[in-house]
Amino acid sequence: MVKPFDEQPGIERVISGYSGGHKENPTYEEVCSGTTGHYEVVQITFNPEVFPYEELLEVYWQQIDPTDPGGQFYDRGQKYQTAIFYHNELQKELAEQSKQNLEKSGRFSKPIVTEILPAKTFYPAEDYHQGYYKKNPSHYNRYRVGSGRAGFIEQHWGDSIESK
Repeated sequence: MVKPFDEQPGIERVISGYSGGHKENPTYEEVCSGTTGHYEVVQITFNPEVFPYEELLEVYWQQIDPTDPGGQFYDRGQKYQTAIFYHNELQKELAEQSKQNLEKSGRFSKPIVTEILPAKTFYPAEDYHQGYYKKNPSHYNRYRVGSGRAGFIEQHWGDSIESK
C-alpha cells in the first residue's frame, strides 16, 4: 500500500507498520502469528491543502478488494483484512460516506466489508519493510501480478490514474 500513496503530490511520508491490536511494539513475526490483533497498515502524513483526505480515500479504495472479508488476494487472515483507521470525527464521516458511495456505485457485486475503525497506537514495521517496493521492485511487481491484485484493479478500475 505504500507505492500508490508514496508518489502523490502532497504526501509527505508513508510508513509501513502495525495497528489495531493489543500487543505493544509487535514484531512482524508476532503480527503474522495472528495473536496480536494488529493489522498490517500504512501511516500516511499528508498536506490536506495539496492532497485532501477524500483523495486518500479514493486512492485507497482503488488498491484493495473491499469485498473480501478474509484478507487480500494471496494474503489471508485478520492482519490482511481491509480497514480505514480514522483520527477524528470528520475523517470518520468522510470514510463512511466514501464507503457508502462505493457501495451504491454498483462497481462490485458483493457487499463492501472494509471496516472503519478508530485509530489506535501505530507501531512502525521493521526497516526491511519500509519502502519495500523500491528495495525489491522485481519481487513487488511479480507478487502484484501473481497474487491477482493487478488484474483485480484493472478489472474494477480500468486505467484510472490512481491505480498503481
